[in-house]
Amino acid sequence: FILKKKTFVVLFLRLLLGVKFFSLRVFFMKKAIVLAAGKGTRMKSKIPKVLHKVNGMAMINQVLSILEKVEISEVIAVLGHESERVEQELDFPVKVVLQKEQLGTGHAVLQAKAHMVAGEDVLVICGDTPLFRAETLLEAQQLHQDTKAVVTVLTSIVDDPSGYGRIIRNPDNQSVEAIVEEKDATEEQKKIREINTGTYLFNGTFLKDNIDRIGDDNAQGEFYLTDLIKMAKKQTLETAGYILLDPAESLGINDRAQLSEAGTILRDRKIRQLMADGVSFIDPQTVYIDQQVEIAPDVTIYPNVMIEGNTQIGEDTIIGPDTRIIDSSIGSRNTIERTKIIEATVGNDCSIGPYAYLRPGAELKDQVKVGDFVEIKKSVIGNGSKVPHLAYVGDAIVGEKVNIGCGVITANYDGKNKHTTVMEDGSFVGSNVNLVAPVTIAEGAYVGAGSTITSDVPAGFLAIARGRQKNIDLKGKKL
Repeated sequence: FILKKKTFVVLFLRLLLGVKFFSLRVFFMKKAIVLAAGKGTRMKSKIPKVLHKVNGMAMINQVLSILEKVEISEVIAVLGHESERVEQELDFPVKVVLQKEQLGTGHAVLQAKAHMVAGEDVLVICGDTPLFRAETLLEAQQLHQDTKAVVTVLTSIVDDPSGYGRIIRNPDNQSVEAIVEEKDATEEQKKIREINTGTYLFNGTFLKDNIDRIGDDNAQGEFYLTDLIKMAKKQTLETAGYILLDPAESLGINDRAQLSEAGTILRDRKIRQLMADGVSFIDPQTVYIDQQVEIAPDVTIYPNVMIEGNTQIGEDTIIGPDTRIIDSSIGSRNTIERTKIIEATVGNDCSIGPYAYLRPGAELKDQVKVGDFVEIKKSVIGNGSKVPHLAYVGDAIVGEKVNIGCGVITANYDGKNKHTTVMEDGSFVGSNVNLVAPVTIAEGAYVGAGSTITSDVPAGFLAIARGRQKNIDLKGKKL
């Protein structure tokens, strides 16, 4: 195939630096330090920056999920702004240390010194960089160990390096000599397009021995973690730089525009992975699927679909257009169209929609039909039962092969409490019926159309609760 120029340069440099792509040996990092103390003022939000969601997950949880894939044994999260709130939102086990004053990356890592162990590799990564892949971190780890470096910085080659620290390499052996921040760089150094991503691998012994020796003699008056490169060179120790093949992986999120950009990238990755796993998309550019969603092979997804949260979808299901599913479990061989489903469970071989609404607690067993303009809330609908159209079923237990007619409602609320309606197996409820809970329609019972039922209906009986019809002659009478 044809490589773009930038990709070719990165591949060449990787080969020059000795990265072995086709004989990847897996080395697992023992520890990771996640830097997540900042406020994120450019987000213009009361929410701490690392808790802003990207493709359905708080960005710090995205980072932690990547670390889980590379089997980090211990994660130390450096928190600061609203630390208690951030800690409560973490979905993965971490040890928390506090950075009360934000005095730079070196100062942040210093707070984790008590957790550093000599001889263990340490990954330092920012909590606002959710786009790294596990494979990238493992490749960087391999380079780190192959070169016996005490510091390996993950770098990227970009078209516009403005605002980033520049990578200064040794022209002879291509090791990293220094990282110069934008405000401290000369005009010549500012022309360098290889930039620091803010992610590093350290030899644990070197990091522990040197982290508290970093000074703040720079334009920002902060403690730069990048100064450890210079320290390593003064001690004649090896340093390395791992160039990302995809610069997008290093995208740090500082504002809403970057948050949106990161979400687009993660959604595209998710959908491509699902397609590789056997899921069909009619128009993938119009579909939004969160990171945690699980979809089985041979599912077909139509345009304008949103699948969010911890949702699972079984094989051979068809998700029709304009459907939104949140935190729900959907079985196999279902057809769903123009429907909203929240915290609900759907069995197998069901037909749902169009314009249905399954609210929290709705549970459909197998072969259930829920038709147009039907709302179901906190109810169980048994095998083979039908709620074809224009009905509300709330706080109900519906047995097997029950037919619920058009316009039926369960009047489940008396102004103070919710009550349960029971429709047992094989019962039939006619159109425009009000079932005033608590009430039971027993097995095989019938309810006539237009009835308001306030008492139980015995098995095998027909209940009719409506006034006798009167036909009044209106000829010659004023209305």
